[in-house]
Amino acid sequence: MKMSKVTKIALIGTGFVGSSYAFAVLNQGLANELVLIDINKKKAEGDAMDLNHALPFGSPMRIWAGDYSDCKDADLVVITAGANQQPGETRLDLVDKNVKITKSIVSEVMKSGFDGLFLVSTNPVDILSYATWKFSGMPAHRVIGSGTILDTARLRYLLGKAYKVNPQNVHAYVIGEHGDTELPVWSHASIGIRPISDYLKEGNGPTQDELDQIFINVRNAAYHIIERKGATYYGIAMGLARLTRAILNDENSVLTVSTLLRGEYGLNDIYIGVPAVVNRSGVHEVVELKLQEQELEKLHHSAQVLTQVMKKV
Repeated sequence: MKMSKVTKIALIGTGFVGSSYAFAVLNQGLANELVLIDINKKKAEGDAMDLNHALPFGSPMRIWAGDYSDCKDADLVVITAGANQQPGETRLDLVDKNVKITKSIVSEVMKSGFDGLFLVSTNPVDILSYATWKFSGMPAHRVIGSGTILDTARLRYLLGKAYKVNPQNVHAYVIGEHGDTELPVWSHASIGIRPISDYLKEGNGPTQDELDQIFINVRNAAYHIIERKGATYYGIAMGLARLTRAILNDENSVLTVSTLLRGEYGLNDIYIGVPAVVNRSGVHEVVELKLQEQELEKLHHSAQVLTQVMKKV
């Protein structure tokens, strides 16, 4: 009997996001092997034990706490390790400490002989994805940031609620920095295949002011959640699981990830959240939307903010 190829994920960082992602991977049966790596070895071991006890209820999978040498034959290294956003802190405030942490992680991973794909979700994700690309020496298409995948999901959820439609049938994107300068692409937002602009013309559903308020709630969602429970992790963990499925199943799915732009949208040498086709090779293609002038200006402003922070680093 022909055995299909073993798929292996190495997860670095078993904090709130990492452990929630590991649970989602087990729950959805996304890989055959999952190795947990953390500076706090006991935490990784505890998570591995706990997850293994769930195996009788899930898909067969080998799960263990390991070290960087286990990355050698991984298909995917997922980085969730880093300092967390504290109440009142922006994602960009984390940059200095998390660039240092990312540098040490990536150099250890590359020492193992790793030759797969990186998926980065530590904040500020756009800058750390760029740093991972630079530190690893990998081709850019094989280093993917979680980008605005969560912001896009938050927007789809709130629009679904406002229009009384399943959020899976809401097609709308948030692009730009995963942070305070991100923007919604209203010009390409639709409910099913009906543009939101049609609803606005007819006076059905939310007004433009109400849509703008929905977006403000999307942009500030992390602050509200952190204020209430200290961290956000379920939403991003499911977003990472969705990306993992798109990669390992070679789906060619369009997802708003942080990826290197080479002239698209008039931007160069920057990782930023945009819709892209994701498959087993990583980012197969950036989907360049025809943005309205105001939207393009906002995207360029977002890129400028990221570039200024990167220069300081």
